[in-house]
Amino acid sequence: MTGQRETFSDIESLRIAMEKANYVASAGLAMALFCALKLNQPLLLEGEPGVGKTEAAKVFARVLNTDLIRLQCYEGIDLSEAVYEWNYPKQLLAIRIAETEKHHLEEHDLFTEEFLIERPLLKALRHKGEMSSVLLVDEVDRSDDEFEAFLLELLGESTITIPELGTFGSDRPPVVILTSNRTRDLHDALKRRCIYHWISYPDIETTISILRRHVPEASKTLLSQSAATVNRIREINHLQKPPGIAETIDWVRALVLLGVDSIEDQKAPVAWGSLIKYREDLDIVESTLRGTG
Repeated sequence: MTGQRETFSDIESLRIAMEKANYVASAGLAMALFCALKLNQPLLLEGEPGVGKTEAAKVFARVLNTDLIRLQCYEGIDLSEAVYEWNYPKQLLAIRIAETEKHHLEEHDLFTEEFLIERPLLKALRHKGEMSSVLLVDEVDRSDDEFEAFLLELLGESTITIPELGTFGSDRPPVVILTSNRTRDLHDALKRRCIYHWISYPDIETTISILRRHVPEASKTLLSQSAATVNRIREINHLQKPPGIAETIDWVRALVLLGVDSIEDQKAPVAWGSLIKYREDLDIVESTLRGTG
């Protein structure tokens, strides 16, 4: 197979490319992405919400210079939303036109490519670009067992069957990245087909590096204080939503906008809403930070 599978010769070149695209990937994540790319094997990224799983897939597609096709999973998602459905209004219009023109349409006339609406999974499989697409199956843990079972066939065979049209395969299967927040355990059969990588919250130094790339106008003092504060907040027990990377970036941007150079500034608490998303969490955080000085 040619093209994108040969884009990066080693793990370090991929990691550097991700970093140039403003994503600080750990050595473990870079290795997992590299193996998924070269071995044509799905990658399952798990971790707490906000650690950068979805962003990793987006940046990965960007550095590969290929299309990202995203399927956002949710409870009750079905094949018509994930794979394909028929354009019923267009079919109905075709029937009415045929009746007006005194033509007779057979059932097979209405179930052709002309009336097919591709959803993300089928679109990724039939992608016609020079390089394989990156298929992001986001928050797969929110789907149900039936949908997960369907994914097993797709991941195992890289084919999709449409009863009226036949089976569709791909000479250039997508690079598949699944993400999970572990709201439920995924089946062993699905995990067995995937390379697995857990993304942890970054340490203070990595957080500073991330913030420096996204908020370059922030002072060194503010960057270090913000990273240390967020790290301390994440260690607090019983928070409904510890702050993720995106919230941390938004928080520092808000602080810079307010002209804050130190989180000890009296204006700093105004920006808490960019970092903390629950009133109960805010009370706990403020109490804890006051108590630890």
